[in-house]
Amino acid sequence: MSKTNYKPIKEKVKVEPEEKKGYVRDYITNTWVKATPEEIEAVQIFVKQLVEDYNYPKAHIQTRPQYRVKQRPSGGKDFPVDIAVFSSNNHTFDSEYILVECKKKNRKDGKKQLEDYLHFSKAYLGIWFNGEERLFLRKIEKQGKIFFEEIPNIPRYGQRVEDVGKFQRKDLKKPHNLKVVFKAIRNHLAGNFVGATRDEELARELINLIFCKIYDERFTKPEDVVSFRFGIDEDLKEVKARIFDLFEKVKSKYGAILDVSDKINLDEHAIAYLVGELQNYCLIESERDVIADAFETFIGYSLKGEQGQFFTPRNVIKVMVEIVNPQPGELIIDPACGSGGFLVESLKHMWKTLENQAKELNWTELALNEEKVATAIHNIRGIEKDNFLSKVAKAYMAIIGDGKGGIFCEDSLEQPSEWKDKTKQSISLKKFDVLLTNPPFGKDIKVVGEDKLKQYDLAYNWKKESEKFEKTNKLKTEEAPQIIFIERSLQLLRDGGRMGIVLPETFLHAPNSKYVLNYILKNNNISWVIDLPHNTFRPHNNAKCVVLILEKNVKQQPESIWQLPKKWDTIIKGKRFTDGTIKIKKSIKKRFGMT
Repeated sequence: MSKTNYKPIKEKVKVEPEEKKGYVRDYITNTWVKATPEEIEAVQIFVKQLVEDYNYPKAHIQTRPQYRVKQRPSGGKDFPVDIAVFSSNNHTFDSEYILVECKKKNRKDGKKQLEDYLHFSKAYLGIWFNGEERLFLRKIEKQGKIFFEEIPNIPRYGQRVEDVGKFQRKDLKKPHNLKVVFKAIRNHLAGNFVGATRDEELARELINLIFCKIYDERFTKPEDVVSFRFGIDEDLKEVKARIFDLFEKVKSKYGAILDVSDKINLDEHAIAYLVGELQNYCLIESERDVIADAFETFIGYSLKGEQGQFFTPRNVIKVMVEIVNPQPGELIIDPACGSGGFLVESLKHMWKTLENQAKELNWTELALNEEKVATAIHNIRGIEKDNFLSKVAKAYMAIIGDGKGGIFCEDSLEQPSEWKDKTKQSISLKKFDVLLTNPPFGKDIKVVGEDKLKQYDLAYNWKKESEKFEKTNKLKTEEAPQIIFIERSLQLLRDGGRMGIVLPETFLHAPNSKYVLNYILKNNNISWVIDLPHNTFRPHNNAKCVVLILEKNVKQQPESIWQLPKKWDTIIKGKRFTDGTIKIKKSIKKRFGMT
């Protein structure tokens, strides 16, 4: 037999593009669909929630091609449904279970269209979600007639409708996208609650309810039914009474933080709605800062932007905390703590270390809890200028950590001698082992006042002489807070203390900021420079930022400047930093001969 020479046929492998202009990946089918506002802001968001928060299998959900409900089983006009959920893998009329409509309509019109579709189908649960607000409907058939009633939520996969709101503590799920929920709550309250219309007032109401929820999560045993719940057909007055009772317990336990006069002003309908939206979740296990998400949803730029304050995404906070690695026994401070994001994450990090120690040393659960409480009370400090935010941070830290939290309402940049006595007893310069912060900054806010400014070298004019910067004797009349915060932060640290700080990128390359970079580099060891994406703080702030990690008064070690390694990818999966690595800025490279 003759030998035949041949070339193997190369199979052409179609490589799918990571992005396709004008299209978005469908979460269920992984196919490209047109990136309409409805698709991006509602359909894809909610279908992901059905899988991640409600546990429905992807095989039970149809998005593309759109499932169509018919006016009559035998034929007639049919209507496309944005999301259809079935009781099995068979997507048939007999297995229709939940219909989801995501049209950009108002609540009244959206509800009417959803009711029409439920009339035509076998499904008996319906959801309307337009990206801004949502409602849940149950279809009831009695004596040949169909009725509809709003319900607090839908059951998770495997539950009955009657099980909604009957959660044991162990059943609560870690939330994946609370901002969507908070957005729906905000728009519902703004449109329906009489008594408060301003976002600041609504935010205060939501924060009080969140404290009730977190308290309930912390102090309910795994096998017990939670108090923060709203069940099907439950009397709204009973729900309200249960929540009010929870809030009284919160105030009683944390009387030094919350005022006796503090109260929940929402009516029973608003409370029931809000409880229904949040009851499925375990907020203390959230991947993000729950309080910060609530503030950004309700208040955003309108309240905090004018002060240059904005909240740091939790994924960025986690990276900074993991790198700085605060240990039990170390003193930690955030001099611009906001709602306490850095402090809460630092506390959780130290608790994890204590838990590992407890296993190694065979501690009792009581001994471990005592160490955790002691760490929360004695090792965490924060300063916040905004009175309401400082109060929220105090309560947040107290409920999470079961301690006072060490939060003080002060101006961090003021002379320490001007601070209140209680603050001075707990906070002093050159004391702290770890400092983590995202200071306020913005082009329109300035620090003024001679007594305040003269504390800081960076508040004076600097001049360049022979490739070096020298401080002059001329004090400026005003200075940007982010510059002053750098020096105050270094003042708070002991020698060898570690600092993680978010700063505008301009400090690394702008000619008029070189004296600031020189000041930072002069006596401190820069170990990390993390280049954050431009959209990290959007839409609340457009600043392009970096994170600096350094050791105070430690000689610079050029070889110790790190890029972000692969292992951090899982921590920052919510917002990938450009190509998944961290870039070392050219000015830093040049300074240490790393070009």
